[in-house]
Amino acid sequence: MNDVKQVTVGSYLGQRLVEAGLKYFFTVPGDFTLVLLDQLIATPGLRMISCCNELNAGYAADGYARTAGFSAAVVTYTVGGLSLINAVAGAYGDDLSLLAVSGGPNSNDQQDHHRIHHTIGELDLYQAERCFATVVAAVFNIRHLDDAARMIDEAIVTCLTKKKPVYLEIACNLTGLKIPAPTSMLFPIPAAKSDPGALAAAVDAAVQRINAAVKPALVVGVKVRPAQAGNASLGLANAMDCAVATTPDAKGIFSEDHPHFIGTYWSEVSSPNCSEIIESSDCQVLIGVQQTDYTTTGWTALYKMDSAINIGIDQVSMPEGVFSQVYMAEFLEALAVKVSKKDASMLEFQRYQEPIAPVAIAATADVLNLRELKRQIQGMINSETSLLVDTGDSWFNGQKIHLPKGASYHVQMQYGSIGWSAGATLGVALASKPDRRVITLIGDGSFQMTAQELSTMIRYQVNPIIFLMNNGGYTIEVELHDGPYNQIKNWDYAGLINVFNANDGKGLGIKVRTAGDLTAAINQAIKHEGGPVLIECPLLRDDCSKELAEWGSHVSKANARV
Repeated sequence: MNDVKQVTVGSYLGQRLVEAGLKYFFTVPGDFTLVLLDQLIATPGLRMISCCNELNAGYAADGYARTAGFSAAVVTYTVGGLSLINAVAGAYGDDLSLLAVSGGPNSNDQQDHHRIHHTIGELDLYQAERCFATVVAAVFNIRHLDDAARMIDEAIVTCLTKKKPVYLEIACNLTGLKIPAPTSMLFPIPAAKSDPGALAAAVDAAVQRINAAVKPALVVGVKVRPAQAGNASLGLANAMDCAVATTPDAKGIFSEDHPHFIGTYWSEVSSPNCSEIIESSDCQVLIGVQQTDYTTTGWTALYKMDSAINIGIDQVSMPEGVFSQVYMAEFLEALAVKVSKKDASMLEFQRYQEPIAPVAIAATADVLNLRELKRQIQGMINSETSLLVDTGDSWFNGQKIHLPKGASYHVQMQYGSIGWSAGATLGVALASKPDRRVITLIGDGSFQMTAQELSTMIRYQVNPIIFLMNNGGYTIEVELHDGPYNQIKNWDYAGLINVFNANDGKGLGIKVRTAGDLTAAINQAIKHEGGPVLIECPLLRDDCSKELAEWGSHVSKANARV
C-alpha cells in the first residue's frame, strides 16, 4: 500500500511558495491558469491579488520582491506572458527574485503540434519560453507530470540564489493532477562561500592598497542589496573612518544618518561637495557600484579604475588582479578587521561643509511650487517610511529628501520604465508591516502609463500616499530632447479616485493649488485609512529640478555621440 501523500501540481507549487516566505502572489486570470489559480488560492497562508493587467502585476511583484525578497506573478500563456515580460526585464536589471509563472497549452496539443489560441498562429509552442529566456536566469517548462516537483523546486531555488527572475511554465492539463507532496524543506538555502585562498589574497591586496593611500573613500552601489552586504559595508565604513557616498540607485542602502555619509555621488549632479571628495580620492573603494550612462550622468563620472578597488557580488578586482569566487559580504567583513583608519577624506569634507540654510517656508496662499512640495514631503518622512520615486524628475526630487534610519527607498534606475512605481507601490505596501507608510512620487506622464492600478489598491484597501506632479508632459524627455511628442492630455487625476471607488471604495483624491492646500491635504492623508490617497500637485511646466536639466544635457550628449 502506498502511503505517500499526494497533492496537485498547483498545490505543490503553492506549498513551496509559502515555504519560501510568500504571502501574496499577483495575477491576471486566463484560461490556461484557471485550474492552477484554484489550487493556489486553496493553499493556506497564500493570498491572491488580482491586478488590472499583467504589466502592472509584474510591477507589483517587483515592488513586493524589493521588500520581501521574493515574489510571484501568475499569468496566462503568451498574451499574458508577453505583457508581463516588460516588468520581468526591469526586475532582472535590479536583481530581484521574481518567479514568473505562466499557464501553458495542454501537453497533448504540444505533442501533436496543434495550432492553438493565444499564439501567433504558428505550430511552435516554445515562443514564450524563448522570449523570456533573454530576461530571466532560467526557464522551466513542465510538460510531463514526472518533472513537476523537480522543476518547481529548481525554479524557486534558482530564483532565490541567482537573485534574478525565473520563468516557470506549466501545461494547463497537469496543474490539477496529483504528485507526491513535498517531503523535505528547501529552505534555508545555504549561502555561497568564498574560496579561502582567493579571499585571503584579495583582502591582503586591498589592505596594502588602502594603507598606502592618502585619501581613500567609499562609494556604496546598488549591488550591495542583492549581495546582502549592507551591514558589512557599514562595518568597513566604521573601520576606515573615511567618507562614504552612495550612487543614485543605491540611495538608502547606507544610512544617511551615519556620521561619515556625505551624500550621493552622481558626477555633475552630486550632493554638495560630494564629487570633490570622491573624485580626488587616490583609492576609491567601490562597493557594488554599477556604472551606467544614467548613474554616471552620461559617462562624466570620474571613477579611477586604474587605482580603485572594485567589489562585485562575487568578485573583487583592482590593479593587483581579479579575485574570483570572493563574495562581497565576506570580503568586506574580513577587510574591516585588517584595514587601518583613514579619515583624510572625511576631514576634507568637513572642511568644505558650510551650514545648510533652512528652506524658506512658503506663505499659505502662495501658489504651490516644487521647492515647497519637497519641503513638505520631507516633513512626512520618518523611520517607518518606504519612499518610491518613478522615472523622471522624481529621481532628482527623491535624492534631495533625507532618509532617517529605518526608512527605505525604491527606484528603478537601471531599466527606467516610466509608470513602474504605480504597480510597485502596491507590492511594497502589501509586503510592508501595517505601521509602515508607503509614499510615492510620480509624474503625470508616468502615471498615465499604469494609472488603473489605483483600482487594485482600493480593492485591497492598501493606503499609500501618492504625490502626482502634474506639469503637463514627460519632463525627463523634455530635458533630454524636447518636442511636441512630450506633451500629454491633461486628466482630472484626483477625480479618478472617485471613478475607481465606485460605490464601495475608500480611496481619497485631493487636488491642491497652494502651499496651504498641500499642508491640509497631507494632514488628511496621514489620517486616512482603508485606501490610497492621491494628491495632485499642479506645477508649471518648467518647474523642475535644476539637476534634471543638467543631467539631461549630459545624457543627451552621450546619446548623440558618433
